[in-house]
Amino acid sequence: MSSSRLRVLVVDDHPGVVTGVTRLLAMEHNVVGSVADGSDVLEAVHRLRPDVVVLDLNLPNVDGLTLCRQITRGSPEIRVVVFTAADDPEARPRAFEAGASAFVHKLGPGQDLLLAVRGADDTRE
Repeated sequence: MSSSRLRVLVVDDHPGVVTGVTRLLAMEHNVVGSVADGSDVLEAVHRLRPDVVVLDLNLPNVDGLTLCRQITRGSPEIRVVVFTAADDPEARPRAFEAGASAFVHKLGPGQDLLLAVRGADDTRE
């Protein structure tokens, strides 16, 4: 794993989740911003150039799977960690099909998200 701090963009439409995730990730990484609306994500990715995007599946205007495909196809160097509360058993395989590097359930321990973001660094070229 790289010794440098990763640049992370948090994408979620729940302010409390954004606050908690930002605090957790800021212990090890540089959280460069957050986005709540799916229609604003690609512009933020282009402007902020994160290494990793922590992405909720259920967003207003553009869903997370569509965004995951767009991010990974347009900027393959950016890793996407899908972070969701979805109970759909098909969510995980669909996320990986869309190009996600990792899938983390929001109700799991925070350590799972930290490990997924760290792991995203291991997959960078």
